[in-house]
Amino acid sequence: MTTKTKAEFWFDPICPWAFMTSRWILEVEKLRDVEITWSIFSLGHLNKDREMPEKYKSSLQNSWFCGRVVKAVEDKYGTDKVLPIYTAISNRIHIEKEAIKEDLFRAALTEIGADPELALEMNNDKWDSKIVESHSRGIKIVGDDVGTPIIAIEGVGFFGPVISPAPKGEDAAKLWDGIVLAASYPGFFELKRSRTVGPIFD
Repeated sequence: MTTKTKAEFWFDPICPWAFMTSRWILEVEKLRDVEITWSIFSLGHLNKDREMPEKYKSSLQNSWFCGRVVKAVEDKYGTDKVLPIYTAISNRIHIEKEAIKEDLFRAALTEIGADPELALEMNNDKWDSKIVESHSRGIKIVGDDVGTPIIAIEGVGFFGPVISPAPKGEDAAKLWDGIVLAASYPGFFELKRSRTVGPIFD
């Protein structure tokens, strides 16, 4: 019997790059024997003490709104609902270009068969400690100088890959194979080049 490769993916629904990468790893899941766990990351928490333009800093409140709804869904329905609510929220943010507010969350919750009243949890800071706990697990693996996405493969974590557009079919699988190989080498730390395109969603 083939043992599945265990992977964990940390995401913040407000990040288009993480959403792009998540679509790639879902394609990989069809072609490689991999089992993915989905975990929340918080750009709001990551940047809380950093100097940045006020306009950007205020927009990070959206990270908390999204994270709280995701955690509320996970608490009520279990981990199997984390990916569906992530997808439903992020499709509305990045594809449909909807504003992040209660109506967006109600529609996303309804789409996945969850209680739309959980949209009200966007303002409930009781979830923040659970968000930070999940976030901190990801950061502990890769270090505090990165953002999202974070992927851990059999416990070995890295930031990225940052890709656009998300490859499909065997191209997606080949990229995965290369990343698994890189992650298997203890001394591999970084490979990077400047972005030449923004997020390209099909």
